[in-house]
Amino acid sequence: MLHAEGVVKRFGRLEVLKGVSLEVKPREVVCVIGPSGSGKTTFIRCINHLEKIDAGRIEVNGHLIGYRERNGKLVEDTERNIARQRAEIGMVFQRFNLFPHKTALENVIEAPTHVRGVTKDQAARQGKALLERVGLADKFDTYPGKLSGGQQQRVAIARALAMNPALMLFDEPTSALDPEVIGEVLDVMKSLAIDMGTTMIVVTHEMGFAREAADRMVMMDDGRIIEEAPPAQFFDSPREERTKQFLSKIL
Repeated sequence: MLHAEGVVKRFGRLEVLKGVSLEVKPREVVCVIGPSGSGKTTFIRCINHLEKIDAGRIEVNGHLIGYRERNGKLVEDTERNIARQRAEIGMVFQRFNLFPHKTALENVIEAPTHVRGVTKDQAARQGKALLERVGLADKFDTYPGKLSGGQQQRVAIARALAMNPALMLFDEPTSALDPEVIGEVLDVMKSLAIDMGTTMIVVTHEMGFAREAADRMVMMDDGRIIEEAPPAQFFDSPREERTKQFLSKIL
């Protein structure tokens, strides 16, 4: 589902990603952890071309993201093609980024109707089903300002799912939430991972969620992936000293 090879990203002279390679299989859930500044968020923003890479290549579902090959070299694709590729990748941010002047249901159906060309009636049926799935059956007509942070994040998840993406990316989706509502968002994400088999890459500090839902853990440090392992091995007997140090501070 994801093939990232030798991904390099620079901001000026600062090299944030230093040759990151990662493969994710269909229906796999990969949790990415690491200290602030290790490149986690930058990497997943590169996956859907919110950040342009400086070297390497990224493919999702067999398609190059953001670039096309010409005479053996990668050149940036057209905005239209990039938008089409991005439609295959759902992303849930730290901040919810909902349209404040639209109801929960209107937020969910906006992209399917305008990008996919789905009829409004069909999009509304699918949108209601998704909002029910994330536990918001009674909030179809509620505006974001009247929803709690946890409810807004669940609307954001439903909105991403409405495009029927091949891959879901989560960038620390609970970091902006009050502690008492974090659980409701994590429960929805567990359901996506375990019940629906959604392919997911999750940047997170929620180690309980990672232990329960992840198929594989990835540790990033200083712009590189330094360790990958199944959760039981990763948490109980990490190989790298840097991983041991990091886990000792957060567990």
